[in-house]
Amino acid sequence: MGDPKKPKKKYERPRKPWDRRVLEESTRLAGLYGLRNKRELWRAAFIARKYRRIARKLLELPKEQRARAERIIIGKLQRMGVLGEGAMLDDVLDLSTENILERRLQTLVWRKGFAKTPYMARQLIVHGKVRVAGRRIRQPGYLVPTEEEGLIECLVEVEPQPEGKVEAPEPQTVKEAA
Repeated sequence: MGDPKKPKKKYERPRKPWDRRVLEESTRLAGLYGLRNKRELWRAAFIARKYRRIARKLLELPKEQRARAERIIIGKLQRMGVLGEGAMLDDVLDLSTENILERRLQTLVWRKGFAKTPYMARQLIVHGKVRVAGRRIRQPGYLVPTEEEGLIECLVEVEPQPEGKVEAPEPQTVKEAA
């Protein structure tokens, strides 16, 4: 059966967790994208950081050596839907946590109008009411590749949103210190 993999953390915690700027930004993103906890945010930030780190290492190499690896990395990010066509290695350095959060199944279900809020989208997914390419996916954090984006279907009828209008929840703010 092969050797088992060593378990690795798929996220890193912030270095200064109680920094006001970090708290406000993470709370804003968690509210906007309907995240259950900060760990989901840290996981998306870790993915973006990983690809930026790879891009920085590739920029150190001579052009001949980095050409193949550059095509592989950019191709993977294009299939994920994070980068557009004609992207360069410099575009990988511009990746943000929000780019990754936009590719989550929960966000795509909400943006397509199958749910009124990201929280409703999360509930539909967890309860098995959403299929991607004919498969039920119950993980709201599933990163949807571009070829599967058009194959998202909802098994429950939800009141349609007016065209172009997507309700965004009010971002939660950190209370002012007295």
